[in-house]
Amino acid sequence: MLPGIVGIAFVLLFAAAAMNMSGTGGALKRALSSTTSVPPNSCQASPGPAWASDSGGPDPESRHLAHVRQLTFGGQNAEAYFSADGSKLIFQSTRPPFECDQIFMMNTDGSDVRLLSTSKGRTTCAFFFPDGKHFIYASTHLKDDACPPKPDLTKGFVWPLYDFDIFSANIDGTGLKPLTAGPAYNAEGCISPDGRRIVFTSLRNGDLDIYLMNADGSEVKRLTDRLGFDGGPFFSWDGKYIAFRSYYPETPEEIAEYKDFTARKLMRPVKAEIFFMKADGSDKVQVTRTGDANWSPFMLPDDRRIIFSSNMHKKGTGSFSLYLVNIDGTGLERVTYGARFDSFPMFSRDGKKLVWCSTRRARKSDEYNVFIADWRD
Repeated sequence: MLPGIVGIAFVLLFAAAAMNMSGTGGALKRALSSTTSVPPNSCQASPGPAWASDSGGPDPESRHLAHVRQLTFGGQNAEAYFSADGSKLIFQSTRPPFECDQIFMMNTDGSDVRLLSTSKGRTTCAFFFPDGKHFIYASTHLKDDACPPKPDLTKGFVWPLYDFDIFSANIDGTGLKPLTAGPAYNAEGCISPDGRRIVFTSLRNGDLDIYLMNADGSEVKRLTDRLGFDGGPFFSWDGKYIAFRSYYPETPEEIAEYKDFTARKLMRPVKAEIFFMKADGSDKVQVTRTGDANWSPFMLPDDRRIIFSSNMHKKGTGSFSLYLVNIDGTGLERVTYGARFDSFPMFSRDGKKLVWCSTRRARKSDEYNVFIADWRD
């Protein structure tokens, strides 16, 4: 998924790494080390007021977005994805009493928030099956009930590739079944529109690659094999293609560093591009070539365009906005403005709604909330 990227912390560390390299990362470093405070009743949030631009002038977001509404209020909320019927959202959140991400479900107006995961370990990357009765997510709880330790950042910003496994469960959280077997990073799972296949990212062969398996975990097939970080895969709406993002080290120094970090189950994010391939892994096409941090791709229902998150408007910084691009790389267009961070976009199946995560209206520097809007094409 994106996401992915394993949750919002990955993109935070990506931004921090880029900013650290340019010597401008002090504010984000402070944000990463601060704590989050949210209201005691935050797990039962009610629908919030519509968010509007604070610029006082014409809102450039109105080209594509209308009736923007905030659905969560406090904490770190990320990777919110629609159910097939568009009535529910599944997402990950760090909020009291939990010390790291757990999986929640809510209505698309922000009401009826429910915990779905076990409350053990760290979780990420949840996605509904088309039947609306089951879902998948990744969790570290098989290795330890506690949240896994945070990485040592004294020698630079890195992201730990925890021993996640992917699970399926009933919509109430019961019937938990492991679909992958560690020890290795297995996460970023997305279910095909027909519910028969799951695409995901894994470190099982020593490199971060994209894999395909049946919905029951059988018949695993590796789809990418180039040295580098392939991940964040999502199916097209017809199930024939997969959009994803990749970083491929080029120089001997980059290759050596990448191999060293992955051997220690770590990742140092620097940059990434958006790619596109058939669902069997063939005919890979590079979509973006900006040299920036291009992440979180998701295909529009027309299967001809991709929405993604990038810092291309402020290169080498932690400022991320949403962009549109055709699958052939043409028609690049910025969608969101103003917020320090907009990412993890997904469309409803009918293409009428867009959900994403953002820092807009945040009360604290490390607060990330879920927003939803009507889509104007």
